[in-house]
Amino acid sequence: MVAAGGSRELTVGAGAGAQQLGTDMVLNIGPQHPSTHGVLRLKLVLDGEKVLSAEPIVGYMHRGAEKLFEVRDYRQILVLANRHDWLSAFSNELGAAMAVERLMGLEVPERAVWLRTAMAELNRVLNHLMFLGSYPLEIGAITPVFYAFREREVLQAVMEEATGGRMHYMFNRIGGLKEEVPAGWTRRAREAVDLVASRMPMLDDLIRRNDIFLARTVGVGVLTAQQAAAYGASGPVGRASGLDFDLRRDEPYLAYGELDVPVVTRTAGDCHARFEVLLDQVYASLDLVRQCLDRVDRIGGPVNVRLPKVVKAPEGHTYAWTENPLGVNGYYLVSKGDKTPWRMKLRTASYANVQALSTLLPGTLVPDLIAILGSMFFVVGDIDK
Repeated sequence: MVAAGGSRELTVGAGAGAQQLGTDMVLNIGPQHPSTHGVLRLKLVLDGEKVLSAEPIVGYMHRGAEKLFEVRDYRQILVLANRHDWLSAFSNELGAAMAVERLMGLEVPERAVWLRTAMAELNRVLNHLMFLGSYPLEIGAITPVFYAFREREVLQAVMEEATGGRMHYMFNRIGGLKEEVPAGWTRRAREAVDLVASRMPMLDDLIRRNDIFLARTVGVGVLTAQQAAAYGASGPVGRASGLDFDLRRDEPYLAYGELDVPVVTRTAGDCHARFEVLLDQVYASLDLVRQCLDRVDRIGGPVNVRLPKVVKAPEGHTYAWTENPLGVNGYYLVSKGDKTPWRMKLRTASYANVQALSTLLPGTLVPDLIAILGSMFFVVGDIDK
């Protein structure tokens, strides 16, 4: 085909191979590719090994969750909200529950607020450990994933004991939590957190200053603060570019207003900075979990409120947003006074972060493509919803 400007383009599929014909090559990465964290397609225009342009194309995994919200009652929508970022399930369902509670004017019991905060931070650590293990693996470092998953299993056991689930916890309810945590749970959770914190330096020492890892990530895929802000990037991706923004500190919800939340930032904006923000956030979140557990031990009372058999939100609309592990998630809820939402619009972190790939990838080389892609820390279900 002849592209604009008269240059010729050759379109091939990933892995199909092509001879060098002196033309620009259009290469499709995906939509089924092991390095894209799910069913994402990248349309690249290459000049040899240099990326001239990149277009992320989403929608291959779309499940229509936002439309399904409209035919589920307010208890059932938590199941849908739980799943779009499968590594941040507790935080997902929490945001949806908060939106409904805000519209209904419900006051959540104090014990439930602190338990929610503790579990949200545990979920953040579980999310980050997945990427801390899988990201080095994608660029050739095999060992870190074993350390990361060892620590994940310690914390997974604690979350599973309380919620009954390993990934899709379904522990939040409108007005609080499903049930009280088991007797002695806070002690076991504290022991698990202390164990993980004591062993995190092993993972840290293994990869943070590894010469090969540094060569693959430092100065690669630089996203400036201005670009990050323009695309609405948030979470570790935005903070690695110098955007000092964290809803837990800047617009507190749950119990964050009573905690001193350390916001981990970097200014380099490259792949290594994004990895370091993720790594250092684990230490900060483990400390926040300890503080929450100490507070839970001093608070009695219920963990939910009694609701009628049929829950109806009053007519109106509200917006709740949370600092999810991957960034800012927003939940815009519109009610007509029925038992189901009239509209539930999700603003997901991964969707905004992935859009920056069209700016990040041009000018880079194909060998750096996976390093950049992995460092954006997205979940495709969080893009397609």
